[in-house]
Amino acid sequence: MKKCNYHTHTYRCMHACGSDEDYVISAIKGGYQVLGFSDHAPWNYESDFVAHMRMPLVQFHEYAGSIRKLKEKYRGQIEILLGLECEYYPRYLPWLRQFLIEEQVDYIILGNHYYESDEIANQYYGNRCKEDLYLQRYVEGAIAAMETGLYAYMAHPDLFMRGRKVFDDQAREASRQICEAAKRLHIPLEYNLEGAAYNAACQIEEYPHHEFWKIAAEIGNEVVIGVDAHDPASLEREDYDRQARAYLKGLGLSILEEVSLPDYRLLR
Repeated sequence: MKKCNYHTHTYRCMHACGSDEDYVISAIKGGYQVLGFSDHAPWNYESDFVAHMRMPLVQFHEYAGSIRKLKEKYRGQIEILLGLECEYYPRYLPWLRQFLIEEQVDYIILGNHYYESDEIANQYYGNRCKEDLYLQRYVEGAIAAMETGLYAYMAHPDLFMRGRKVFDDQAREASRQICEAAKRLHIPLEYNLEGAAYNAACQIEEYPHHEFWKIAAEIGNEVVIGVDAHDPASLEREDYDRQARAYLKGLGLSILEEVSLPDYRLLR
């Protein structure tokens, strides 16, 4: 088994801690052979908006340089990849495509957090998906994003349950649509360990949600286990990884140990 994690944040997102190298050291201790950094993507906003949960665009080169230096320093011990966690913002897609090629980004994962852009107030799906309209928008955006071919996989696909709370008929249909599209497009879905830890700590169930994963098992989706690390120590915790594997295998789901990375040069 090749142990990989493609979902790792850095202090630049303003809600994670530790140095970049701390994550590498912890990943090695945790037995990982591949560590992908995927901090929240900077966007070339058309407005003067300043985000509170992602690096500004001017910081990207420092981020990329740091990750590439660590890649060379730890060559032979662990494979390090330069990635980003990106939303689906249709009007910024032309810029994003060119950015990925020019900056030689290894991969992006889909973090479907906001409707259209975080420039617009009160559009966070984690709150708004209690409303049927936003749940529908979440599904439509997720499917449209997967159809671009840009994203290596979809992170926390059941994030909508943070706002939905009750897994009702609409949540069931939304889950089915996401899972069917992911299956059709050969896009893996992520079982999110940060969410699992949050659920356990708060004694709630938001995401991962067992009803979503029952549907994924029925449809036969491929699954990636993502740490969603915001603290280096989370890469050394084997308990949640072990529990997730046992749970997913018990459902009959196929766990991908390594993800195929898009070649953005082919998407010109």
